[in-house]
Parts: sequence; structure tokens; C-alpha cells
Amino acid sequence: MAEGPGYVPFDCAPGLRLAAHERVAAIQHEHLCQRLDQMEELMQRLEKRLWLTVYGVAAVILAQAFQSLVVVAP
Repeated sequence: MAEGPGYVPFDCAPGLRLAAHERVAAIQHEHLCQRLDQMEELMQRLEKRLWLTVYGVAAVILAQAFQSLVVVAP
């Protein structure tokens, strides 16, 4: 409709509902991105701990092997 003299533009209910839905979707997307970033940080820390455990086990095995060699050949 053309705007005539004295007509004030107004927002219709479906348009307002759509805008509200878009805002909610944007907030949910932002929250999801934050959670994914947190999970990525947690996975990186877990990976570091895993590698420390692997290196620790390897060090213990090598230390035991070295100790057995020292005991055999004094």
C-alpha cells in the first residue's frame, strides 16, 4: 500500500515475530560457538595430558630397560 497523508508506518505481528525469531537464532548461534570454543580448549588440554601420559609410560619402560642392563653388566 502506498503511504498517504496521515498514515504512519507500523510493524505487523508476523514481522515482529520473525525479527524476534532471528534475534533468538543469533543468540543461540553465538552461544553454540562459545560452547564449541570451550570444548576445543578442553580437547587441547586433554590431548596434552594424554601425550604427557604416553611420554611418562615410555620413560618408565626405558628406565626399567636401562636399569636391567645396568644390573646385568656391572
